[in-house]
Amino acid sequence: MANRIVKDKVLCYVVRDGQLLVLRHIDRSYEEVGIQVPAGGIQPNETPEEAALREAREETGLPHFEIVRKLGETTYDISPYRFEIQRRHVFHMKTTQPTPERWTSQELHDREQDPTDFECFWIPLEAGHVLQSGQGALLGALYT
Repeated sequence: MANRIVKDKVLCYVVRDGQLLVLRHIDRSYEEVGIQVPAGGIQPNETPEEAALREAREETGLPHFEIVRKLGETTYDISPYRFEIQRRHVFHMKTTQPTPERWTSQELHDREQDPTDFECFWIPLEAGHVLQSGQGALLGALYT
């Protein structure tokens, strides 16, 4: 068994009118990557809160988000996709501007890799169980 490293990540539960903001990779299949919430790594010298705001902006192309509250932390072993255990900091967030029902965006990755094209859209919170890789683990905390 390969050694697993632990990486700190953020997950963004952006909620509007009982709906959750999700995204999918345009150029990869549902079978490979599923439906996700905005998420990503925490950079050096960045707080989890700063990372959540940055990742939400980068992946959706929307400029304005606010953190409502931190819902908690959870861990997820993403093996064998990557031999990595993710310590996930999960945030309830909201947009502070009107948003369409569906749009496309592109994350540029600071030119470290090819851009990622996303389709962003809203699903009912009750459908959050469709999120890939355990990303929906703390959705219930939105109600507490």
